[in-house]
Amino acid sequence: MATNSPNLECRMYEAKYPEVDQAVMIQVKSMADSGAYVSLLEYNNIEGMILFSELSRRRIRSISSLIKVGRIEPVMVLRVDHERGYIDLSKRRVSEEDIQGCEERYNKSKLIHSIMRHVAETMNIDLEDLYVHVGWPLYRKYGHAIEAFKLIVNDPDPILNSLTREIKETGPDGQEVTKVVPALSEKVKDVLVKNIRRRMTPQPLKIRADIEMKCFQFDGVIHIKEAMRKAEAAGNQDCPVKIKLVAPPVYVLNAQTLDKEQGIAVLSKAIAACTQEIERHKGKLTVKEAPRAVSEREDKLLAEQMAKLGRENEERSGDEDSEEEEDTGMGEIDLEKSGTGITD
Repeated sequence: MATNSPNLECRMYEAKYPEVDQAVMIQVKSMADSGAYVSLLEYNNIEGMILFSELSRRRIRSISSLIKVGRIEPVMVLRVDHERGYIDLSKRRVSEEDIQGCEERYNKSKLIHSIMRHVAETMNIDLEDLYVHVGWPLYRKYGHAIEAFKLIVNDPDPILNSLTREIKETGPDGQEVTKVVPALSEKVKDVLVKNIRRRMTPQPLKIRADIEMKCFQFDGVIHIKEAMRKAEAAGNQDCPVKIKLVAPPVYVLNAQTLDKEQGIAVLSKAIAACTQEIERHKGKLTVKEAPRAVSEREDKLLAEQMAKLGRENEERSGDEDSEEEEDTGMGEIDLEKSGTGITD
């Protein structure tokens, strides 16, 4: 490591100050007699002030209900004094549309900043230098650097190889010459690409639906198996569908997809296909939990529940009376032993 630590503090954008009438993301730092002091999060935490008169269009009954230390929210820029560095802000003049636009931009910029800062820290280089030669040129060219980073995930060279920096060297004759070289060394470029891919590669979402399915007809087990096949056939390459028995008559449908809406639509289609097939044989399907995206925790709880039921089934005697079998839709024994490829 170098003796001097690199500078890891830098604003997110090329402009040192925001524009008047621009919505910016702030964090409230402290309260004064006439207003609140805040940090502008996108501009390296430079200080701004919101006068209490700029908190609300309505009569203020309680300051604390409108503004609290630590709160992060969008506000509107009223005045910028470039010489003194004073920035006056307003909460009451920011519209819902401004708030939405500011939050979207800030979340994108925060991701870019996190990646850039991590690369600067890892490679022991100056964060502002990285912004000057990589971040801000990409903001200029693509509107927002995140659009360039999305492209870098799959094909980094066309974007990163187009970035350059100027260096001054002393020529053989003693004269100083300016040379144009790549903006990034191969090592820094490699670390940047790895960080972008790690942070920006979309992660598949798990979509799940819970159903109950019963069929009391003769050969009901076979009809349930066929309905399960119809459900799985409703999936596609981008969004395959699996249906598993939890404990008769409860089944769970799962899908993995990068597109939440597509996943929900595909599982809904699978349930419809499953319903149509089981009803053809006078069976019944009830949706207990509609298709929705599930967290890793919910997924883990389901796996634990299924493992517990599996252990209980193993401990239980294999002889079950016919009445119980009929009540459960005759789905348990045959599904586990059948060679359909449908597993718990």
